[in-house]
Amino acid sequence: MKGKLEPSERQELIQEGKILKEGLLTSEEDLLKLTEKLQKEAQCIPNMAHPDVPIGGEDCSRLRKTVGSPRQFDFPVKDHVQLGKELDLFDFDAASEVSGSKFYYLKNEAVMLEMGLTNWAIAETMKRGFTPLTTPEIVRSSLVEKCGFQPRGSNTQVYSIEDSDQCLIGTAEIPVGGIHMDSILADSQLPLKYIAYSHCFRTEAGAAGSATRGLYRVHQFSKVEMFILCRPEDSDSFHQELIEIEEDLFSSLGLHFKTLDMATGDLGAPAYRKFDVEAWMPGLGRYGEISSASNCTDYQSRRLGIRFRPSTEQTSSNSKKGKANVGTTQFVHTLNATACAVPRMIVCLLENFQQEDGSVVIPEPLRPFMGGLDQIRRKGQ
Repeated sequence: MKGKLEPSERQELIQEGKILKEGLLTSEEDLLKLTEKLQKEAQCIPNMAHPDVPIGGEDCSRLRKTVGSPRQFDFPVKDHVQLGKELDLFDFDAASEVSGSKFYYLKNEAVMLEMGLTNWAIAETMKRGFTPLTTPEIVRSSLVEKCGFQPRGSNTQVYSIEDSDQCLIGTAEIPVGGIHMDSILADSQLPLKYIAYSHCFRTEAGAAGSATRGLYRVHQFSKVEMFILCRPEDSDSFHQELIEIEEDLFSSLGLHFKTLDMATGDLGAPAYRKFDVEAWMPGLGRYGEISSASNCTDYQSRRLGIRFRPSTEQTSSNSKKGKANVGTTQFVHTLNATACAVPRMIVCLLENFQQEDGSVVIPEPLRPFMGGLDQIRRKGQ
């Protein structure tokens, strides 16, 4: 307006513009703070539960299936800690000095057992169409939050890196969930099925006592995790597929276990439905969780921004029913399941296949992945 207004009038407008700009900056800062507050409140809301999920605490969980029966021993049973000491497989004392409690060194055949279990689990799931991955083990805190976990707070199980926005992962589910973040997938790409190997880190705050001794509950461990991204209408069937894969894997090793349809109080925020696998651990004298399979529906994908564009045929069919328009994107559903949590599998194998002479038999499916080793014996035997 220069030249069209009196200088005094123009100056008033310039001043008014400055005031508006400063007010806008203040409003944007307030909006950012409000958005962050709203996001934190929203993260407290868990996923919906499947209508068939039992309502209540863990004790209300429903037995889905029992496989095998407990082995009957005609000699005194040892737990994995004692077996590991006699067979020179672990060193908890040195690890405690080096890193603190709930850390460990694996030694000798235990190292071969970890590598064998890992390669066996990856090989078996690849036969079923899963693509192998190794993942970053440090991720941004925002990714942890989007996957439904709390990276900070008094009850967190996540190790956060000081003076950064990064965390150590507690499961490969988190970095695998992030691999397609903020993307639109083609319908033809689905389902995407991954099998991911990673180390996992958990604070295990509050965990103590004989029930968690030895390798059962530790701060760092190796894990092989299945992860699926699929169309919404397919997630229930893929959930069944994941638990059946787990049952096939553990059955092939000769383990006795049960699978449970977990009650609402034990689901965790992202899970719509969760099946747990609990194996018999004779040395500990109880069942212990070795795996779980969760259908998270679109709880994670909405936060991660993972969508897909249905094919023309599918959207055209849906349009007739009034459900969608051609070109409309939808959020994928995500599922995850543990193929092998190494330390707990080692607990199961040592305790279930121990022999009277102190040796441990290696299940046949693992032998090709351990150089043909069929037994772990005391050194010098």
